[in-house]
Amino acid sequence: MKRIGILTAGGDTPALNATIHGAVERANQLNLEAYGLIKGFNSLYNPHLPHVHLNPLFQEIPELDPAKGGTILGSSRDYVDPENKDQLDTIHRRLESLGIEGLVCIGGDGTLNGLQPLADRLPVVLAPKTIDNDLGLNYRSEPDEYIRRERPDRDGFDYRLRPSQTEFYLDHMVNYVTPGYATAVYVSVQGIQRIRTTAESHRRIAIVEVMGRHSGYIALGTAYGQPDITLVPESSFSLRHLVDRIKELYDLQKNVVIVCGEGIVDEEGRDLGDEVHSTDPAGNKILNGASEALRDLLIREMGDDYFRSYRRGQSAKEAIFTRKVGHTQRGGRPVLFDRFYGAQSGGKAVDLLLEQRTNTISTIQWHSERGFWVDSQDAN
Repeated sequence: MKRIGILTAGGDTPALNATIHGAVERANQLNLEAYGLIKGFNSLYNPHLPHVHLNPLFQEIPELDPAKGGTILGSSRDYVDPENKDQLDTIHRRLESLGIEGLVCIGGDGTLNGLQPLADRLPVVLAPKTIDNDLGLNYRSEPDEYIRRERPDRDGFDYRLRPSQTEFYLDHMVNYVTPGYATAVYVSVQGIQRIRTTAESHRRIAIVEVMGRHSGYIALGTAYGQPDITLVPESSFSLRHLVDRIKELYDLQKNVVIVCGEGIVDEEGRDLGDEVHSTDPAGNKILNGASEALRDLLIREMGDDYFRSYRRGQSAKEAIFTRKVGHTQRGGRPVLFDRFYGAQSGGKAVDLLLEQRTNTISTIQWHSERGFWVDSQDAN
């Protein structure tokens, strides 16, 4: 193998450039040419296959800064249709015409699905990135515990997880953390701490919404910022119990900070953020705002009289406010952990290509005795 391609796909994270940097540095060490494909999978549909040579004369281009967030290659949410064989053949020919013999895709679960059809035609590996930290397994046998059922309402299948027969240990997790997650948590924690001082000063109830459509890892990570209550999408909540707890805390300290993931669900399992009837370019249902929906419920349940009795304002609307950390979680300078292990993950992906281990993921593992290290796992 003499030349590889690198692309970034899906939503941006702070560790993308660091991962590209690690892949290019490893390519330099192995005397491999590295071409960056512009705008992710979208470039594969362009007859000219827009690209940039990332290591001319086996020297990294100066524009590639691992300490800078985002991706110099650009990204898109276009993916490859596995059913369109003619299109797949055309894409393969375009890659061959550029001399690309292997492909490193940097992305999340959507990118993992997108690279599958290409893996039958050339070596393709995934270097994971997602701030949601939801690209892993609790243990290696976990996929075997899913039951597939045909959907009665439309074409396709549902997957249900059977009760686990395996004891859970952190040491057994596959892909313990993904590059970008640590920075997202760090930014969110700063937001929580800043909101706290406002809530204390004005004796308010603050609801802070963080990203994580169906993954509560970021919300859980903000425990470092010491919120009073954390709500995650994986666990439904009882509104009655939540209101009781908020009142208990408010009576005690005269302010409450609540953190919620954007995909939190009520007791009946419904998304609190009200899924609207449209999707983003990756096919994910758009959520309308969990924090605002939760605020409306608390205003209704707690009522104006509760706050008037404390002389904390004229209404519940005045006392309860929301803030979204938003896209600041995904951008900006990555923390050291993400820079280092993002680069390690990118370098591992290049090694996997040379080993012809197509359809494989470079993973970041953790063990209580060994600490962190980079490994790999079959994508299937």
